[in-house]
Amino acid sequence: MTAAIIAIVPIILCLLALSAIFSAAETSLTGASRGRMHQLEREGDRAAGRVNKLISDQETMIGSVLLGNNLINILASALATEVLTKSIPGAWGVVVATAVMTVLVLVFAEVLPKTLAISRPDDVARTLSGPTLVVVKLFGPVVFAVQFFVRQTLKLFGINIDMAVDVLAAHEEIRGAVEYHHSEGLVEERDRRMLGGVLDLSDMDVSEIMVHRKNIAMLDIELTPRELVAEALEATNTRMPVYRDDPENIVGVLHAKDLLRALAAAEGKVDEIDIAAIIREPWFIPDTTNLKDQLNAFLKRRSHFALVVDEYGALQGLVTLEDILEEIVGEISDEHDAAVQGVRRQADGSIHVDGSVTIRDLNRAMDWDLPDDEWVTVAGLVIHEAQTIPEPGQTFIFYHHRFQILRRQRNQITALRISARLAPAKEG
Repeated sequence: MTAAIIAIVPIILCLLALSAIFSAAETSLTGASRGRMHQLEREGDRAAGRVNKLISDQETMIGSVLLGNNLINILASALATEVLTKSIPGAWGVVVATAVMTVLVLVFAEVLPKTLAISRPDDVARTLSGPTLVVVKLFGPVVFAVQFFVRQTLKLFGINIDMAVDVLAAHEEIRGAVEYHHSEGLVEERDRRMLGGVLDLSDMDVSEIMVHRKNIAMLDIELTPRELVAEALEATNTRMPVYRDDPENIVGVLHAKDLLRALAAAEGKVDEIDIAAIIREPWFIPDTTNLKDQLNAFLKRRSHFALVVDEYGALQGLVTLEDILEEIVGEISDEHDAAVQGVRRQADGSIHVDGSVTIRDLNRAMDWDLPDDEWVTVAGLVIHEAQTIPEPGQTFIFYHHRFQILRRQRNQITALRISARLAPAKEG
């Protein structure tokens, strides 16, 4: 009987080694960095290409590995039980075999290989990608049959599982990784906001960042060329909409560089410039266009300026490439920009803010978290929460801040004082 035990030990050890490989493959392939694998594949790494192929159908890969792992563990346990029950008759033989195999499987086929795979997931995944691909091809049809049976069974209980849909969206996965590394001190606050700004582009419309029509510097094409040039020089922008009769009737966009070329061609004779000949065709976009699509449109069209209209074609504002970039990198200022952007800090920790300042800009400037889902500007937020158009002097407290109305012009709140974040009220 001792000879039988000696003969079976190498077989059990080989089965445990195979089980360890399966366990390491499962852990490493689920923990490998997809971004690094795709980069390595582009650089010609065949092992990384096999990893990408395996994780592209993660359900089949995991199912095949688990099937192979369970077959090996069960076979190893059965062989050990068969031998030990002949040496130790009765139930004690089963108990001893169970105890021995539990320790061996736990330590050498589970904990040890998975610890190695967790510590170096990319390297282990690339190393084991070849054998794993063979296992997936071997057990794939069986796994598919099991998956089909499981899904049909769950459908009987009204549960419909579509494995083609990721449980966690890729953007949210990236955002979560950025937030985690920021909390660990590995990503700076500015970088966190920039990365978050890139991810937010597809969730924001141009109406949320556009310059409102009330704040657009426009030119009347009926003015004399000298008057138009004078107004263009006073403007802080290099591109200005040009209208005829009514500011809603935009007939073109005047670029400062085109104006300079015309001046040079006219040898400085301003009155000889034909403004109508140098203005460019206006580009109108709907106010529901998201920032990601508009950024792509700017790059494709090679234009930096667009006019925003609503569903009725009425002018709502304008948006530029710089406005979208500022959502990513923050405020971009140059020597022609005004020093005051509508937020003025006070000695007591409060701020004076213009009502037209966007909530998103205010949150970035003060590191606050005021909601910007329903309203774009600070004035809009106050009106929404107060359920009325407040009078100067009225004060409201919401979202842990005190809002005091300083000025109001007709139905528009033009200036407010906002306190620093208030301490939460104590209960009881």
